[in-house]
Amino acid sequence: MSLLQKTGPATLRAEKVLWRGGRVLSPTSPAATALVAEGDRIVWVGPDDEAPAADRTVDLGGALVTPAFVDSHVHLLGAGASLIGLHLADLPSAAAVLERVDSFAASVPADGIVLAGGWDETAWADPTPPAAEEVERAAGGRLVYLSRTCGHTGVAGPRLLAEHPELAALDGFDASGVLTRAAHRAARALLQTAVPVAQRLITARAALTHAASLGIAAVAEMAIPNAADPLTEAEFQGLIALGAEPDLPAVHGWWGELAAAEKARDLGAHGCGGDLSADGSLGARTAFVREPYRDADTLGAQYLTADDVAAHLLDCHRIGLPAAFHAIGDGAVQSVLDGLDLVEPALGIDAIRHARHRIEHAELLDSALIARMVHHGVHASVQPAFDAAWGGADGMYAARLGRERALAANPLSKLAGVGVPLAFGSDAPVTALDPWGGVRAALLHRNPVSRLPAAAAFSAATRGGWRALGRDDAGALAPSQRANFTVWDLTTGALPDLSDPRTPDPKCSMTVAGGRLVYSRA
Repeated sequence: MSLLQKTGPATLRAEKVLWRGGRVLSPTSPAATALVAEGDRIVWVGPDDEAPAADRTVDLGGALVTPAFVDSHVHLLGAGASLIGLHLADLPSAAAVLERVDSFAASVPADGIVLAGGWDETAWADPTPPAAEEVERAAGGRLVYLSRTCGHTGVAGPRLLAEHPELAALDGFDASGVLTRAAHRAARALLQTAVPVAQRLITARAALTHAASLGIAAVAEMAIPNAADPLTEAEFQGLIALGAEPDLPAVHGWWGELAAAEKARDLGAHGCGGDLSADGSLGARTAFVREPYRDADTLGAQYLTADDVAAHLLDCHRIGLPAAFHAIGDGAVQSVLDGLDLVEPALGIDAIRHARHRIEHAELLDSALIARMVHHGVHASVQPAFDAAWGGADGMYAARLGRERALAANPLSKLAGVGVPLAFGSDAPVTALDPWGGVRAALLHRNPVSRLPAAAAFSAATRGGWRALGRDDAGALAPSQRANFTVWDLTTGALPDLSDPRTPDPKCSMTVAGGRLVYSRA
């Protein structure tokens, strides 16, 4: 391993490298102990004693080699900020949130801003968010905005509201400072504008470096453009450029603007949409549902109609990009599928199926909606950690929807059982970058009937991410496949039994992305 570390990623790309003396999880060679990578491709897999000549050799020391993970839904700036900035997750009360803000603000210049997220009131004894005046006081009078963990609501300080009176005209504004919908998005973007692109990319680099250490070879970045932040396009291009650097995982960008496929293409995006919101979140009660919430007299928020979805799809097909839609509630999923129905006569079902369109989250589904996803060939980009955090009979989803609807959420086995392709992600920073945690959450879904077997869950976290990106030559350790793999501190030759809560997550020793060594544990 030390020799490989000295040669570096550039040599990996130019040389033929033999990785030997391990246990290689390969569909074509079940007894494989070695593989050869040349450039960004695997060219041979098999037993050590049959390995072809190579320029260099890496001794795996008996370790398990698997396909690398793909995180199919991330926000790199937020994920990085959760690692190196102010993050408000896992705090037990509003008072604890204020204490952390106060401590952080002491390190911020007097003319600086405080922009953070992650607070979640659902486990607090008193689920009341901190008051706007308290938030500003904790921030030392600075401009401040604190987003809830879902990213669909937050608390603005009075100074922010006073300096930006235009917020009052937006949907979701409340004079209390608790903002949702358009007001929430605008308030957060207004403060984000003060952060230079170079500083944003430093934060994103921290997220990508951490991702590599977890065995992640690629991420799907979900950009959310906002007119209040004119730097979003430059930021997006910078994020894609980071993914091309030799020491970082790949970044496949989604540009979340309605009917803007030409712009998305010109910015270097993989697709148009992603976190293009058909609705909001269950935590904020803005996910669009067909039956009212249990704890509020509302159906949530419908941001896109079927006609909007259809126009977006036609625009994407005109340019040749896949489309993706954020849709959590069953009402929002129905709107997306209704839009697909509208364009089917014009585009044809084969073109729709081949495009690899996606629904992000897809949490509330019945059998009829799932059948329509199968018909259109829609990929489900899902986050099993959502169920682990908020699902079950007595979690936040049950408080919002009632026990029966909560237990029916995130029906992973139903989706996989009828052929809906699954791709796992984290939605970091909503939940942490944690691919093994996502696999474990799928195995231990709070509703046993929705659980996936280990092989299916691991495939959704690896090959499923590539398939959703239209890359059928990645995600398996076999000749001609792309060289994306991870070396783990396991010597069993098989995936760990994560259905046993006592089983620890494997530790990553090395991650190779596109033939480049992007992580090696010292």
